[in-house]
Parts: sequence; structure tokens; C-alpha cells
Amino acid sequence: MAPSFDTLSEQDLHEEEEEEIDFSDLKEQYEVKVEEGLDTFIVIDGLPVVPEDSRQKLVKFLLRKLNSVGSTSEDAVFMPVNDKKMTEGFAFVEYETPEMAVAAVKQLHGVPLDKKHIMAVNKLMDIERYGREGRVDEEYKAPVPEPFKEKEHLRSWMGDASARDQFALYRNDKVGVFWNNKTNPPENIVDRAHWTQLFVQWSPKGTFLASVHPQGVQLWGGESFSKQKQFPHPFVQLIEFSPLEGYLTTWSARPIQVEEGQPILSYEEDGKNIIVWDIETGKPLRSFVSHDLAAPAEIEGDVAPKKKVQWPAFKWSADEKYVARMLQGQSLSIYELPNMNLLGRTSVKIEGAMDFEWSPATVTREGIKQYEQLLCFWTPEIGSNPARVGMMSIPSKEVVRTRNLFNVSDVKLHWQSQGAYVCVKVDRHSKSKKSMATNLEIFRVREKGVPVEVVDSLKDTVINFAWEPNGSRFVVIANGEAPTGAAVLPKTSVSFFAPEKKGYTAGNFKLVRTIEKKTSNGIYWSPKGRFVIVATVHSQTNFDMDFWDMDFEGEKIEAEKDLAANLQLMKTVEHYGVTDVDWDSTGRYVVSSASVWTHSMENGWNMHTFSGTTLSENPTEKFKQFLWRPRPATLLSKEEQKQVRKNLREYSKEFDEEDKYAVDIANTAVVETRKRVLSEWLAWFRREKELLAEEKEAFSLPEDADTPTAARDARPVVEDQGDSVVEEIVEEIVEETEEVIG
Repeated sequence: MAPSFDTLSEQDLHEEEEEEIDFSDLKEQYEVKVEEGLDTFIVIDGLPVVPEDSRQKLVKFLLRKLNSVGSTSEDAVFMPVNDKKMTEGFAFVEYETPEMAVAAVKQLHGVPLDKKHIMAVNKLMDIERYGREGRVDEEYKAPVPEPFKEKEHLRSWMGDASARDQFALYRNDKVGVFWNNKTNPPENIVDRAHWTQLFVQWSPKGTFLASVHPQGVQLWGGESFSKQKQFPHPFVQLIEFSPLEGYLTTWSARPIQVEEGQPILSYEEDGKNIIVWDIETGKPLRSFVSHDLAAPAEIEGDVAPKKKVQWPAFKWSADEKYVARMLQGQSLSIYELPNMNLLGRTSVKIEGAMDFEWSPATVTREGIKQYEQLLCFWTPEIGSNPARVGMMSIPSKEVVRTRNLFNVSDVKLHWQSQGAYVCVKVDRHSKSKKSMATNLEIFRVREKGVPVEVVDSLKDTVINFAWEPNGSRFVVIANGEAPTGAAVLPKTSVSFFAPEKKGYTAGNFKLVRTIEKKTSNGIYWSPKGRFVIVATVHSQTNFDMDFWDMDFEGEKIEAEKDLAANLQLMKTVEHYGVTDVDWDSTGRYVVSSASVWTHSMENGWNMHTFSGTTLSENPTEKFKQFLWRPRPATLLSKEEQKQVRKNLREYSKEFDEEDKYAVDIANTAVVETRKRVLSEWLAWFRREKELLAEEKEAFSLPEDADTPTAARDARPVVEDQGDSVVEEIVEEIVEETEEVIG
């Protein structure tokens, strides 16, 4: 029973004063949240400790860094001073918007201020949130290290003893990875249902396999294809790897909505469409809103044209040090990696800019010693100004070569894989604009002054162009005029070009041969050069694939003796409904496939050799994708590669022996299997024969009773058993009475 006031002792009166009542729940409910309104503030640690007289100078120096990511002023920087008239080594900074504060934390944290000081940048609201009393232990506790777990080697497939290649196969809702076994069925490594929702894609060097889901992108790798990295981008639709696999770009048509508690995406990504990720850390470097490509002018009464997505939205330099994005018609923005800061803090203004392409390799121009990356861009005719193609050097942003063009309808830029040439395919219209023709302007990048050679022997419009990888030859497909109202494909012509022989340097480009009256529309070079497939794809009436050899070892035509090519058609193969042609990275095998994404008739894939011999045909229901796994660049030097080519015949003997041994092993396995099956059948036959004999003996049947006639006519055989007693039963009627009832 609780004591009354009258019975309380002196001790009881002071007992309540000594005990503190716990109001923590009420405090938490009604506490004023100090972080509200402070989301534009950041705190910078790691600053130099200077006298009060030098504080103003330090603030001005600090503002150079602060204004590179947002907008702030000298009055918005508070740097406290202690009793000794010295700064404390930290400062409070206010930005104009919360987005600027977030950008400052992401881009300036860990950035050197000078040689001796590295800035630590945090949001003030984070310090208030996580640094309150009770939320951080006063006593330091060392983290418990996780036990070491050995990870699978991400390039384990390169150690295959037979140097086989892998490929990914997407059909129905299953994705599988297989070893290519030449003429034998492929060997399955892993096969998973619902591995992806949209598509799969290998990274450029084959290290990762990317799967795409509504939640984002997942990277897989290692011998068992385990999870490696996750990139949460809701409703992602397109992805693009950088050339050296250091970065990943993701895009979604739907703007990102960052939910509270998302551990990776921040307020900065909210409302954006594109994210550039660092693959090693799994964190976003920067996010952007997507730009739609300029649509053709709307004709009155017509339906408004659909907006086209600019993809890839970002294009990478060969060494991944720069990535660029074009705002069509206005400017080119070039960003430095890994901080994704704008090069020179400004975009390059290019009036009317339509497209650009980086050189796929780092090129050294004659007479230029300093480091540079090259890119080409073009602008259309604007007013009385001609169209223009320009070559720009990065990081200087200097335009090192330009060329004016007239009567231009369209331009396409094609770099050779080593960056030695860039072909500008120019579609020109006549003055009356009733006819079109194409000429090729080839920039010789490595030669002094970057001279330009014009190939104007083409009379029709070129619809496809492709350089030979690591070579100086190219193939073009020109489109003739289709008959009015015709339902068939227009006839095309295929032209092969090669340089003249001039010692160690390539001479002028000359036409080797033109093949007329074709329907071809696709050019597929072997990644090792020399062999090329010219095919008709995405057609339901024509589906031929011509396998060409540009260095045929037979007799050469007299007219082509001065050219660096000897053209020969090796074989023509047909694959109904073919939609894609894919070479493996070694140039030994090529796969033609018919995807259900294009049509639903006779889907599947066929394997061919480089010369056109079909090794296997694989009809596959609801087939979607076939992707060879890329290989990283060879580790051999150029001299070592030359030595290998020189001794290739010696190596080939060893490979032939291995192939013969593999065939013998396969044949031996077949023979052994047949022997085993035959012995099993003979054992079964003997066992059944013994059982049949036992049954005949049990039923007293003759030995030949198993034949139909003998079995029908056979009588039981009575064995002689000596004297026997036979009992006969006779029925006799003794008396019979008949009664009549009236």
C-alpha cells in the first residue's frame, strides 16, 4: 500500500528528488530537429592551422575548390579562431542549394587542398544526426576483422588447357554459359532460370557478365559466376561499359526516385536518368538528365515523330581518362575521371554539333610528343557556312584539323581500330536535291599535318562501312534505287578497297573489286582481320552469307597485283531469318543466329568455321541472344607475336596431334560405349533364354515350343513313372419316378 502524505518520512520526501525521471521518450517525440534548415551547410576538416591574419587568404584559396562544385561566397564561410588567435583546422560553409552541398560532399571529400592537407567534407546535418551524445561510443572498439575468404579468379576461363572459348546463351527465361567444343555439343558451365529480365552483356574484356533487372544491374564473375557487384538503378533499360572495364553507364527512361533509406543512391540522383558508376567501389560518380536527339521537323498533318534516345549517352576515350557527352547543336562536355569534373570547368561550344567519336586507341601524331587523346566531330551547313569536320586534341581542346564540306545531307564518322585513320562518310545531295551520292574523306592521322584522301568512285549512297580490324582495308555496301512499289529488297553492291603497295606505308586507297546485284546489308570482319562476312540480315526473303578471304594464297588477278589484297570468295552459306552474326574473339568460329526479338520463325543459332563450313545447326525455341565471351588483350609483345607467327607451322603440328588425339579419344569412347551396350544386351539375352528354358521345363513343353507352329501342335509329354493305378468313375441311374399334379 502506498504511503499517504501524512505518513511520509523525511527520507521519503527527498527520495523523489534524488531519482531522475526518465523523459527520453518524450524528448525524442517533441525534440526540435536541428538538422532541418541545415541541409545547405557542410563542414570541412583537415584545413591548415594558420594565424588569424592569414585566415582571409586561406578562405579565398579554399573558395577555388568550393566554387568548382557549386555556388558560395566568402561571407558564407565561417572559420573559427581560438584564444591563441589561430584557426582550428575546420570551417563551416553554406551553399545556395542542398544539391550543391551534396555535390560538394561527393566530389570534394578526400580531395587534396595542397601537398600536405586533404579535405574531409561532411554535411552538417549528418554530424548533428550521428554525432549526438549517446549515438557514438566514447570508448573506441576495434572492429572485428572478417575471416579471410578466398575469392574465385575473375579470369579463370583463360586457363583452359584447350584454349576453348565460352559463350552465353539466352533462350526462353534461361541464361546459360557454355564451353565451345567445335563439332561436339557445347559443355554447360552454368544454366539459370530468370537470370535476367531484359538481356545479358559481357564486359569488354570478358571479366563480368551483366544481367539487367527492374532493381538495377548485377555483375557476375568467377568460375561459378557468383555475384560480384550491384548497381541499384530502378527500371534501368540500357547499360554501357567503359573500354577498360573501370566504369559503367546506366540509363532509364523513367527519372530516378530515390527512396528514404537507400544506402547507395543519394538526393543528387533524384530525378536523373543516367548514372556513371565506378565498378570497383560500386558507387555512383555522377548522375545526369538524358538529352533527346533532335527530331526532324514536323510536317503539318503528320503524327509527331517519336523522340530518339542518345545512346551511348557518354563516349569514352581509349584510356578511360576522359568521358564526353554532346548536347546536340550546342556543345561538347568533357569530364575527367575519376572525379567526373568538367575539363577546364567549361564545355566546348560547338555551334550545330551533330555527333562525335573518340579514337579507339591512343595515337601519336607525327611531330607531337605530348600526351593527347583525339576525337572527331562534325557540324552541318548553317546559313552560308559550310558543313565542317573537326579533329580535337584533349586535354588541350585544340582543333588540330578541319575540313569544309558542301551539299551535305548526313555524315558518319568511322575510326580504324588502331586510330591510324578516320573515314568521314559524306552523303551529298545534288543541287536539285533529287539524287544522292556518297564519297569518303579519309584522314591519315599519323602522318604529318593529317592529310585527307578523297575516295569519290562511289556513285550510289553507301549504307554500310567497316574497317578491317588492325588493318588498312575496308568494305562498303552501296544501295541502288528500289523499284517503285516493289516488295523486294533493293539491289546493293559490295565494294572492297585496299591501299596500294608502297613499302612499309600504305599508299592511296583503290577499289579492289565490286560485286553487283546483291541484297547484302551487313559487314562482319573477323576480329583478327583478313576474313570478312558480307550478309543479308533482318530479311525474310534473302538470308545469304558470303565468306571472303582478303589474303587468298592462290594466284592473283593481274589488275590487282599492285594492291595489298587478294580477294577470294570461299563459300556462301544460307541461314533462314538470320538477324545477327558474331565472331569469337580468336577469329576461328562465327555464329549466325535468328532471334525471337526480331521474328518468331525458325529461331536458333548455327556454328561455322572462319571459311564457312557449318559445324552445327541448333534450332532453339524462343532463342534471344548469343554472345561470345571477349578476351583481354594479349600479354605478348609485338616481337613475341612475330616469333609465334614465324613458327606457326611448328606449333600447328603440336595442335594437329592434340586434335587427332582428341578425335581418337572420342572414337575410342564411342567404341567403348558400343561394346558396353552390346555386352549388356547379350547378358540380358542369355538371362531371358535361361528363364524361358526353365518355364518350358516347368510346363513340359518341347524345346522348339517357342516357334508358333510347334507351340500350337505340341502335346504334353508324359514321362514313364512305372506301375500306376487308374480309377474310373461311372454314373448309373438306379430308379426314375415321374409324378403328375392335376
